[in-house]
Amino acid sequence: MKVVPIYIEAWISCFESPAAEYKELGLSLDQLLIRHPNATFIGQASGQSMQDVAIFDGDLLIVDRSLTVKNGDVIVANFNGCFVCKLIDKPQARLLSASKVHAPITIKPEDDFQLEGVVTRSIRLHHPAPELTACMH
Repeated sequence: MKVVPIYIEAWISCFESPAAEYKELGLSLDQLLIRHPNATFIGQASGQSMQDVAIFDGDLLIVDRSLTVKNGDVIVANFNGCFVCKLIDKPQARLLSASKVHAPITIKPEDDFQLEGVVTRSIRLHHPAPELTACMH
């Protein structure tokens, strides 16, 4: 599964909410989804190889660069010039797809491998988000 990095800075304009009369919960999506804001980026999944761990084509991935990678974590890496989302097999130095259709990839010394971070959350979009298309071009 490939990952398309998204580099955006967006602020939502203030407007009066129809629910303004209801009690505020005091929790933003940023607080809920992002533990380390200065070390986190968002990518978009592309492909079907991670569906068995519930990451689907088009899902947003919250990737934390500050976490120590553990064996079996879902990670994003730059592998030979391509961003990928895989399970990491640290003892065997392999990248694993969640699907049995794709063979494991052994990370060899001659490979260009850069770990980008651990996927901490994935978000499914049930409606198209044209804003994402705009920031990826």
